[in-house]
Amino acid sequence: LSSSASGASVVAIDNKIEQAMDLVKNHLMYAVREEVEVLKEQIKELLEKNSQLERENSLLKTLASPEQLEKFQSRLPTEVPCPEEQSPGVAAPAQHSGGSAV
Repeated sequence: LSSSASGASVVAIDNKIEQAMDLVKNHLMYAVREEVEVLKEQIKELLEKNSQLERENSLLKTLASPEQLEKFQSRLPTEVPCPEEQSPGVAAPAQHSGGSAV
């Protein structure tokens, strides 16, 4: 092969590699965007559920007698860990019905 032919084949290979990398990047970006949308929806649902539970808790506290509240609080553990304080492995992984986009 002449040097110009081998130089052209190197350029062609470089172009193919660049195209393949662009394709992989596009697939990954699509998959990430899809997962972000699923997570946003889960966050929205959890915020709504949390709000509902807070209203319910407030109502129950209002309706409970002081004796019932005292009895309930005496049964609670002295220290309830916040979800942020749990180790990352404790939480269940997010589940969604969509397949892999990659």
